Amino acid sequence: MRDKSSRLAGVLGAALFGLFIGLFAACNYAPAPNGAYDAASTDDCLPAVSLIDQNGNRVSLASLKGEPVLVDFIYTSCPGPCSTLTSKLVTVANSLGTRLGPRVRMVSISLDPENDTPQKLKEYAERLGADHAGWLFLTGTPRQVDHVLARFKLRRMREADGSVTHMETLFLLGPDGRQRRIYNGVEVKPAVMSAEAEQLAARG
Repeated sequence: MRDKSSRLAGVLGAALFGLFIGLFAACNYAPAPNGAYDAASTDDCLPAVSLIDQNGNRVSLASLKGEPVLVDFIYTSCPGPCSTLTSKLVTVANSLGTRLGPRVRMVSISLDPENDTPQKLKEYAERLGADHAGWLFLTGTPRQVDHVLARFKLRRMREADGSVTHMETLFLLGPDGRQRRIYNGVEVKPAVMSAEAEQLAARG
């Protein structure tokens, strides 16, 4: 009887130890949501570069510091992937509601500044339902855009047909302008981006 009790105690002890290890792992090494990754760069991604928004206003990226910023890169004649990214961010914008602008900002920067005028960006935003207050669509000179892309460790390549090859990547920046999360635009769910942006905003 004693041996049986000892064996039972041993089994229970092993089970509790396994549960403890499982909880420890869950608390400290929880996997990232699909398509969401920790930032690899510590560069300031909101430099003092002045771009032009969809309404023709000059905006210094540095002026956007103070709140979390969701950033992606698109262009208005993109054959498909850009509108997919924008549509996901429309869902994020709708989820944020009145918090978009005062608590979380969103920025879409053109990868085709040679052709994307403020008016084209405005029409693109309106066509996709992305004309929300607190969401900027920005363009500038090619040199300015390339300078900003370099801060994100990205670059654009012009193909022979005029299209622009680029990564379908989104970024969540902290109030200091530095990357906190990187999102795979194909895999990530809008709910993940909105939740993480709101959590970052709540931390101040």
